[in-house]
Amino acid sequence: MRLLNGYSASVIEQVQRHIEDNSLASLLLSRHPVIHDVRTDKALYDYTLGFKNQFMRQSDPLAKVIYDEKITLTHQALGLHSFVNRVQGNKVKAKNEIRISSRLKRIPEPLLRMVVIHELAHLREKEHNKAFYKLCEFMLSDYHQLEFDLRLLLICEQLGQSPYEA
Repeated sequence: MRLLNGYSASVIEQVQRHIEDNSLASLLLSRHPVIHDVRTDKALYDYTLGFKNQFMRQSDPLAKVIYDEKITLTHQALGLHSFVNRVQGNKVKAKNEIRISSRLKRIPEPLLRMVVIHELAHLREKEHNKAFYKLCEFMLSDYHQLEFDLRLLLICEQLGQSPYEA
């Protein structure tokens, strides 16, 4: 239950009951019945760019947004953002990159949206602090509920009970 650290005892108890009843996967399916269709790196880039243009137009451009096979959901559940500086002649060029686990190709669209919003928020706020979460909530009002639902999905996957497997 490491994924639920910081949640109240009553919330953890409810999740534990769902696990014992084998109803956690069906709970997720009732909340999010359909998986997204953003399957390619190009589609993911376009999808992410739409949110960036809507909420963070003034932020630095994105050089790359891709699905990454190397990201494991247990250690980097939401993906990775990187700010890469490269020296070219007398200039330093900065590139923002977002990498999302390729295992997130088969999840509901609201959960993918939450991951994308999370990584976009890192363009302005590098740390997971109060300003970071405030920005996430500005871009996605139900951010915290969707983050919780993603945690539930990760628990399902750890139990071998993912409701969205092919």
